[in-house]
Amino acid sequence: MNQFSKQISSDTVSDTLSEFEPVNLTNCDREPIHIPGSIQPHGLLLVLSEPDLQISQVSQNTQEILGIAPADLLDRPLGDFIASDRLDAVRGCLDLSFEHINPLPLTFAIGDNEPLSLNGIVHRAQSGEIVLELEPLVPDAEQDFFQFYRQIKGTLAKIQMAENLTELCNLIVREVKQIAGFDRVMVYRFNEQGDGTVIAEDRQPDLEPFLGMHYPDSDIPKQAKHLYTLNWLRLVPDVNYQAIGLLTSAASLSEEPRSPLDMSHCTLRSVSPIHIEYLKNMEVGASMSISLIQQQKLWGLIACHHQTPKFIPYEARTVCEFLGQLMSTELAAKENNENLDYKLQLKDIQGQFIERLSRATDFAAELTTAPEMLLNLTGAQGAAVCQGEDIELIGQTPTKEDISTLLAWLGDSTNSALKEEIENRFERDLFVTDALAKLYPEAEAYKSVASGLLAVAISKIQRRYILWFRPEFLQTVTWAGNPDKPKRMDADGSLTIFPRQSFEAWQEIVQCKSSPWLPCEIEGAIELRQAIVDIVLRQADELANINLELERSNKELDAFAYIASHDLKEPLRGIHNYATFLLEDYEDILQADGAEKLHTLVRLTKRMESLIEALLKFSRLGRQEFQMQRIDLNQLLQDTNEMFHMNPQWAECTIRIPRPLPIVWGDRILIEEVFTNLIANAFKYNDRHEKYAEIGWIEDSKAVDKMVALYVRDNGIGIREKHLDAIFRIFKRLHAPGKYGGGTGAGLTIVKKIVERHGGKILVESIYGEGTTFLLTLPTEAPHALAT
Repeated sequence: MNQFSKQISSDTVSDTLSEFEPVNLTNCDREPIHIPGSIQPHGLLLVLSEPDLQISQVSQNTQEILGIAPADLLDRPLGDFIASDRLDAVRGCLDLSFEHINPLPLTFAIGDNEPLSLNGIVHRAQSGEIVLELEPLVPDAEQDFFQFYRQIKGTLAKIQMAENLTELCNLIVREVKQIAGFDRVMVYRFNEQGDGTVIAEDRQPDLEPFLGMHYPDSDIPKQAKHLYTLNWLRLVPDVNYQAIGLLTSAASLSEEPRSPLDMSHCTLRSVSPIHIEYLKNMEVGASMSISLIQQQKLWGLIACHHQTPKFIPYEARTVCEFLGQLMSTELAAKENNENLDYKLQLKDIQGQFIERLSRATDFAAELTTAPEMLLNLTGAQGAAVCQGEDIELIGQTPTKEDISTLLAWLGDSTNSALKEEIENRFERDLFVTDALAKLYPEAEAYKSVASGLLAVAISKIQRRYILWFRPEFLQTVTWAGNPDKPKRMDADGSLTIFPRQSFEAWQEIVQCKSSPWLPCEIEGAIELRQAIVDIVLRQADELANINLELERSNKELDAFAYIASHDLKEPLRGIHNYATFLLEDYEDILQADGAEKLHTLVRLTKRMESLIEALLKFSRLGRQEFQMQRIDLNQLLQDTNEMFHMNPQWAECTIRIPRPLPIVWGDRILIEEVFTNLIANAFKYNDRHEKYAEIGWIEDSKAVDKMVALYVRDNGIGIREKHLDAIFRIFKRLHAPGKYGGGTGAGLTIVKKIVERHGGKILVESIYGEGTTFLLTLPTEAPHALAT
């Protein structure tokens, strides 16, 4: 029969702990395990009040150990029974003085009885009381202690020489078995889900092995694991013990209601009846547990079992506890030595990525150019590099649609409890699981490629992620008995859970799980993310500096263009006038080609004047202050429509407004110029009999950044795709100067400048031969700051 499982369930399965989980179990299980109100009988317990260390509470077995009734000890100072120097030693322990370390050798003198030597263990309870626990002194225990010390020196050297975790665990179980003499000693390790596995064992030859056996998380509830982090060692010398209650003095009872004694740190604390039943079902007579703690979390236990009752003196327990602490300090180093070659390989890949990314301008493109490296970095079979709506897939992955839905779930789960778990897992912008379908049931549909997920967020706001996937890895897990405990629903609605009766090997095929992600693989993903973030931030700084320089250059260019265009107008006007005078006075006597050249000169000066005027207007846009106000676009376009119909050239053209337009915020004259320019282009570049320009807006856009998206659509000649990027370039014309009514080619450049000065954007869509649509955004209310 498998006998391990529930020494580990220790105090535990039994308790209803309102401060941990609202679970109703059976009768005696309803009391929280840290305040059982009783102790094991191999020692006795005194609660002392300050300042005179008067006994206010005592265990009810003092007659058997000290030869005095419990009632005769209550309300008496501890100094009535021990020497004064020992009282100072007790106080020294409370002060954490290094001269006074538990256990304290104490001699109790009760009347004419023979003085009794005891080991005293002193601590201050979390509820504030001074607790003194007394255990009978085992003959030769002190001598054994020095023998153990010499042995520890040799064990320490072996621990330091152990190359990896497996060697360390095998060494510890041998050493603890030799020191404490238990029939079986095991190292029991917890996984992320809280389930435990026996990873090392030393046992008597006639006992069946437990090595490799798994135990469910429910074997050790949260409150018990918490106590294991407070106490390094826990001993139950006889599972058949009768719990000893505590007696409280009448004076203490007459005071204000007091909370039960917090026994979290008591070595004699009584354990749960359910735990005792487990041990009996496993035919275990005595047990001891030593905590293994890494980074202040319970990593595992050194679990010891004996078939018959077995008391371990405090001195020997101290040595075992020291070994547990020593092993705890070595865990990280030994785990780092596991799979060392593989870790070095991952580091090499990571270094190559960082070197390449440092020269890249687009991290996503750089990652996807080396797909095998990206997969090997975490030992994944598939990956996805996500930038907004753009998703690049590598290897075996879910579809882009599935990944998009998965990202939405990661970012905002509607299940509050699940969301909390996701956020906890997304520490350091990292999400890791080897059982995705357990958290996200939709993932079961693609478990063959993505039962495991490792995700890092480069930027959650911009939806920049790297996801790695692992396929389902079917595995057979051998449990020590069926992990589901027998249950019964009582008439009052409470749930009764019974201890398991059998611990025979029970196998289960685990589905929807991948092979676990190793810490080195997770660390590789974290460091890659940090490298990308550092590079993106550096590039952002460089871009900001470039933008500042460009802004300065643009201002200088605007100033130059204004001055140059303004100063050029006077000599150009002089050339125009003198050419006109020559024609007026001498055209009759000039030869035909001479007169034609003067006419050409006049036309060129007029065109040059138009270009200079456009340049002057454009440069002025970068310098002038705007007169910002609320603008009713419906009224503005009504005025514009009337202006167009006053011109016979546009009389047959139509301005369509399908529905009322919104209010915008801007400079009315400039906004009117924007629409005038766009409508004029719609009519000018149009060879149809019925010409129109339609102005409308996109309703959903008003909710985005306090901007509204508008459009101006026509049925004109359209623009070839190859010219779409050039139409906003100043003086860029797509047709001959005399075709489609001429023009300088500056109109759309000015429109773009006006829109951008209002904090908006403009772009164009066109189908050649069918028409063009200009899309632009304008503010709907006053911005905090307007670009200058």
